[in-house]
Amino acid sequence: MLVIGVAGGTGSGKTTVVRKIQQQFPKGEVNVLSHDSYYYDNKELSLEERRKKNYDHPDAIEFDLMIEDVKKLKNGISIKEPVYSFYYLHPRKRN
Repeated sequence: MLVIGVAGGTGSGKTTVVRKIQQQFPKGEVNVLSHDSYYYDNKELSLEERRKKNYDHPDAIEFDLMIEDVKKLKNGISIKEPVYSFYYLHPRKRN
């Protein structure tokens, strides 16, 4: 299994690059994990407080869970990618 990480700031073209990569492989051969899915659960904060957070700061991302999920995928283990919404948070529960 090949793992490719595409990084960059907001609006830098990451999604465009990933789509171009996907087009180079047969349909269904490329899985994509969205970095945005791994934002920390901030449901205890009000909407106004969430608007003030710097979501581009590394502290906003739950990297340990993301790394754990990538390792599982590399070992052929299915995962449930967390679902993040700026307005409604429904994070995956940890084991």
